[in-house]
Amino acid sequence: LLNILLPCAVGVLAAFLAMAPLQQNSELNFLLSKDNVEIADERLRVEAARYSGADDRGRLFELRAQSAVQRSSDTPVVEMENLTARIDLDDGPAVIVARDGRYDMDEQTVAVEGPVLMRASDGYRLETSDVDVDLGAREMRSTGAVTGRIPLGRFQANGMRVNIEDRSVVLNGRARLRIEQGGVR
Repeated sequence: LLNILLPCAVGVLAAFLAMAPLQQNSELNFLLSKDNVEIADERLRVEAARYSGADDRGRLFELRAQSAVQRSSDTPVVEMENLTARIDLDDGPAVIVARDGRYDMDEQTVAVEGPVLMRASDGYRLETSDVDVDLGAREMRSTGAVTGRIPLGRFQANGMRVNIEDRSVVLNGRARLRIEQGGVR
């Protein structure tokens, strides 16, 4: 019985091995023991992150960060480091650069702690710190007292609201502006 079964088994095995490379199935199955897998503290971590979208008028915006972390799927907030935001405006793009920011995906806002630099294509610059940027409304609001610089000169106030679209800065409470000669031409 073995004289018949062993040669048949070798023949079947040889036929299987000869046909295996010709099969179109490229699945690979493996078993992973969850006892030996590290658990990540955050839901999502991305290096060289990029998020892009469009506002209600169809103009594009883009956020880039050196790293981005979403702590859990329950909160739609992404913490970003070395942040750059680019917003297309009617007369060209505006760029906002900051060290750290928290992007809320539902509200399309970026909360920035620390220094912020905004540059527009027509040479307009705004330097300030600690602001919330609303990408949909094209507005930037301070979260407290501000000091900053615009082409006209240096300013300080208890609060600020900037319309990125028309480059208007509204200072609220104890506003002071030091105008520099030749700042605006």
